[in-house]
Amino acid sequence: MEGEEVEEISQYKQNSSSEEKRSVQILVIMPLFSSLYPQLRLPHFKAAPEFGSKSPPSLFIKNSQQPECSNSLFPPANQSVAAIVFGDGSSHSRLYPLTKRRSEAAIPIAGNYRLIDSVVSNCINSDITKIYALTQFNSTSLNSHLARAYSGARLSKEGFVEVIAAYQSPEDNGWFQGTADAIRRCLWCWKYPFVEFLVLPGHHLYKMDYQRLVDAHRQSKADITVSVFSRTKDEDFGFGIFKLNAENQVLEFRENPGTNAVLKSISVENLANFDENVNYNFPSMGIYVINRDIMIKLLTEHFPTATDLKSQVIPGAISLGMKVHAYQFDGYWEDMGSIAAYYRANMETIRRTNKAYNFYDRASPMYTLPRHLPPSLVTDAVITDSVIGDGCILCKCRIRGTVVGMRTRIGDDAVIEESNGVSEGEATGIPVGIGEGSHIRKAIIDKNARIGKNVMIVNKDSVQEGNMEANGYIISGGIVVVIRSAVIPDGSIL
Repeated sequence: MEGEEVEEISQYKQNSSSEEKRSVQILVIMPLFSSLYPQLRLPHFKAAPEFGSKSPPSLFIKNSQQPECSNSLFPPANQSVAAIVFGDGSSHSRLYPLTKRRSEAAIPIAGNYRLIDSVVSNCINSDITKIYALTQFNSTSLNSHLARAYSGARLSKEGFVEVIAAYQSPEDNGWFQGTADAIRRCLWCWKYPFVEFLVLPGHHLYKMDYQRLVDAHRQSKADITVSVFSRTKDEDFGFGIFKLNAENQVLEFRENPGTNAVLKSISVENLANFDENVNYNFPSMGIYVINRDIMIKLLTEHFPTATDLKSQVIPGAISLGMKVHAYQFDGYWEDMGSIAAYYRANMETIRRTNKAYNFYDRASPMYTLPRHLPPSLVTDAVITDSVIGDGCILCKCRIRGTVVGMRTRIGDDAVIEESNGVSEGEATGIPVGIGEGSHIRKAIIDKNARIGKNVMIVNKDSVQEGNMEANGYIISGGIVVVIRSAVIPDGSIL
């Protein structure tokens, strides 16, 4: 049985008296229109519990391979830590137009997954099993995914993933105004005796053992611990930068450091070589561990009108003299700060490199919604260095360096190079998918796009930025993004 499991791309974790199997289903690219296989039906999942429910749902995924908290003076994290995951972007998302009809956390990655699956899976693999997802902007797709993928998943005996959608009440007649406002208005929902809150952005791609982060927080006896990236990044510091001393204590936070900020790239292993007379700047990852009593005081007493954790509450805690420490993370981390970053993360799934996210790690799998699709049908196609999802129909075509999504149809003589995000379904006129004789290079094709016959999507004029949304596409960083449900007529040249 064990040998068979190693060979499986799709693995499932089931709990039995004799053994426990951990697994993840690996598929690829954008979520797709399901009418190609109308006879298929998703399994029934129980509804998520109402807010404040005392009885968590019956669950199915169990992670028994993670040790309990190493410090016996503290309760285990699965009993004392509440993970708060923010699933929303904003109307000014840097990933637009991928966020035109979905939130950032709901954007597909590597075909089979959503970005939020990375964060929820980190929690499951870290044995942090009480997870609250706070959603608001363009949240329909995200709420549906979380409800179907995790409401029946066995995180632990009392584990759950609970969606708390933005709401209005007699006391609060507006929507969430920011991360701090959302947490303040949801404090009444958390009835369990939590010791710490683990605050997480829902649209990042990385693997982190949150147990180590929580242990570091407890060992330093900090009020707040912030996670910082110990390597320099070429892109914007979307979550600002922290200035640290040699003991990893936070001295200062700058939200917009500008181009003159000098970052020190020092690994965790070389922490002993810090110069005590030098201050070090590190990019913030937007991840925080905050003691529950400190969180309540900050949001209800010190800053009762603050709306944002990053720019108001955390700097305010530093100014109050609270003990704010940093936890350095030196693994793979992509915050999806641009279309180029999202494209790069997808392309890295087909490259054999230790620097990319490992979707095939059995010890730390990524969970998602199981889908029951037939195997892909490949007829006289040439495919190299690519990932092909289940349920595809690939005719006499050539595919190179591409992530092809589930239920995708590619016509005869089509050429797809260095692209990702193809969708499939039935439609009248131009069908969903890629038509015969079309050539696509360095592009992102969003859900249910219809690419006609003999279409050229190659950015022939090498445009770096362009907004042709009225014509069904934009160009960002030299990458052509075909908008969701767009129709590209036969013979078009982009």
